[in-house]
Amino acid sequence: MSEQTAGSSRPTLEAVAARAGVSRATVSRVVNGGAGVRQSVAHKVREAVQELGYVPNHAARSLVTRRHGAVAVIIAEPEFRIFSDPFFEKQVRGISRELTAQDTQLVLLWVEGLGDHERIARYLDGGHVDGALAFSLHSDDRLPALIARSRVPVVFGGRPALGSGPSVPFVDCDNRGGAREAVRHLVSLGRRRVGHIAGPRTQTSALDRIAGYHDVLVDADPELLCQGDFTRESGARAMAGLLDRRPDVDAVFAANDLMAAGALRTLRERGIRVPQDVAVVGFDDMDAVVRDAEPALTTVRQDIEGMGRLMVRLLMRVLDGAADAASTSVITPTHLVRRASA
Repeated sequence: MSEQTAGSSRPTLEAVAARAGVSRATVSRVVNGGAGVRQSVAHKVREAVQELGYVPNHAARSLVTRRHGAVAVIIAEPEFRIFSDPFFEKQVRGISRELTAQDTQLVLLWVEGLGDHERIARYLDGGHVDGALAFSLHSDDRLPALIARSRVPVVFGGRPALGSGPSVPFVDCDNRGGAREAVRHLVSLGRRRVGHIAGPRTQTSALDRIAGYHDVLVDADPELLCQGDFTRESGARAMAGLLDRRPDVDAVFAANDLMAAGALRTLRERGIRVPQDVAVVGFDDMDAVVRDAEPALTTVRQDIEGMGRLMVRLLMRVLDGAADAASTSVITPTHLVRRASA
């Protein structure tokens, strides 16, 4: 007779226990990640699981653990932004790899319009996931309040805006410090008319980078500050407007690499040499953008994929009760990567 239960098409906990020579309770602890099992015994159980092809019954396990084995990843941007901006690809890759390591399913949600807020809220209220990871939020966004209403544990990617709702844990990079380093570098090269292409003022990352710019250039001419939206096209438009207003500009700090790449395109089209006439620095160090930049882009590096992993780890600590959901946050360092554009 097979080691599986008669009539069953899949191995059982009892079959694994018999193969490993341990109790059913021991197998359950190992499979569900519990503590109190010796390393040698846990190894025997895992070998038996692999040999028999045992697959845990997640529906049954959720009744015991009150976990669903799934986490919602909410990106507060429309589809075209998510699939055109490599920042999101890197962050989701880090999240996905860490969730896989935690044996947890990723459920991706994004916002195409205002109606999607209620759809996401209903999904969270339905109790389908253990927690949520939300990033690229805007200060005028209803999502933080809707997530708070659902009572689903959440970790934000990026510092939440003041007044956006209850305090929640978040993971972010040192946006302000990175911006200061970028502008100081340009000033150290002898540049005296340093422009800034800013990101959306509804996002704290953009505001922090503007603040870092002004930390170094306290009395910067307002005409040197121009607005973008973190897209390549907005960087090209902002650079054109800056050159029209201030043709004497000799350096530009763009708040992300895509806008820096757009600025480089405009400078190239106008026959302006980089870095001889205008030096350019970006922010993010995204391979997909940097490798195609001409000339090579000097930029501030943040570990985007690593921050995605940290978001998952912090959420798991919150779910396990090991982190204070009201006060925990992680700020990761940034550093300048010098290349030919500055």
